[in-house]
Amino acid sequence: MKPAICRSTGVLLAVGVTFLLAAGSEVQAEVSRFVIPSVSTTRNDGTSYGLIVPNLVTDQDKELRYLVTPVFVLNTIVGAQGSLNMFRYDTGGREMRVIASYSEKIERKLMFSYIDPAFSNGRYALSIGASFYKNATMRFFGISQDTPESNETNYTAREGRAHWKFGVHLNEVTQIAVGERFRQVRVQRGATDLPFTAAVFSTVDGIQGATILGHRATFHYDTRDSLVAPTDGTQVSAYAELNQNLQNGDNPVYYRYALDVTKLLPSESKRLILVVRGNLQTTFGHQVPFYERSSLGGQNNLRGYGVDRFIDDDLVVLNIEERIHVMRTRIFNVAAEFEIAPFVDMGKVFNTFKKRQLQDYVMTPGIGFRAMVRPSVVGRVDYGYSSEGGAVFAGLDFPF
Repeated sequence: MKPAICRSTGVLLAVGVTFLLAAGSEVQAEVSRFVIPSVSTTRNDGTSYGLIVPNLVTDQDKELRYLVTPVFVLNTIVGAQGSLNMFRYDTGGREMRVIASYSEKIERKLMFSYIDPAFSNGRYALSIGASFYKNATMRFFGISQDTPESNETNYTAREGRAHWKFGVHLNEVTQIAVGERFRQVRVQRGATDLPFTAAVFSTVDGIQGATILGHRATFHYDTRDSLVAPTDGTQVSAYAELNQNLQNGDNPVYYRYALDVTKLLPSESKRLILVVRGNLQTTFGHQVPFYERSSLGGQNNLRGYGVDRFIDDDLVVLNIEERIHVMRTRIFNVAAEFEIAPFVDMGKVFNTFKKRQLQDYVMTPGIGFRAMVRPSVVGRVDYGYSSEGGAVFAGLDFPF
């Protein structure tokens, strides 16, 4: 999973200003510090207001090397919240992240990750990471796509995670990787006034918690012209994973498979870029915890719904997005680009591949706004409409 720097809807100002100031600091080759007001509101996470203070550090070659960002906000659900986000950027795409946060009520987070896509002179790829967090605003509506909005419950996900992945580059565009992940989950009472998930869905697998050890083999094919802000090319990723639930003595083993394909189709001038993405996931096994099944909703698949709105064994998603270049201008002596991106997301979760189950897709149209300094910085805000009121997601990357 990608770690979220911005988790709520009202970070458009923070994302945009941080992005522009980061661009400017690369030219100045100096430490820059700014204070940015932050106001946000989301259906799941409530309303927050406070300050973001990005500190940007460049090297003698005027390249951004460190981003250190303290954040302090007041939230209507979890109270006062302070966090520190630290990022280090090195040549060859290497990146290290450390994120820590503490909230007045329940929520905690500590995360570390390191990625080196060109390890050992480019022959290998390496990534490692670990995290501990308590997310007090998680939602669960039940299993299947037919779950009504009135089923909404809340819980705190108390999780510890660790992972490693080692890849071998077969050629410039193809990689085969192996890795493992560890995930320990406890379902605890949430921070909202909604019914407690464990009280309403006491018989659902995973309510009692889980300790997961997963073993994964992955195939990657990538001809995109950039890992961060691509304009052309194809990306294909497929994995097979064997998982062991060390807490379940009856049915401890289950399997997960996924295929993800993204194609970028630019116009001759690249002012228009059509992006088509398809994703297929399937899970085989008994007594699979609900948070280990396929999930629809959130910033990377069905953007009109909140995270984990629909859950079941299998998933099919189709995303179509048109990235439209609006303008390019020089800000702080750096070329900045801006895009709008109308999109349509379609998806379905189900528990069998029979024909009658592959109908009645959920569809969410929407629009995105992006700001970029290619090839290294992307800031975005996406709004997706749905029958449940829609959702807004922000981040420092593309959704796919």
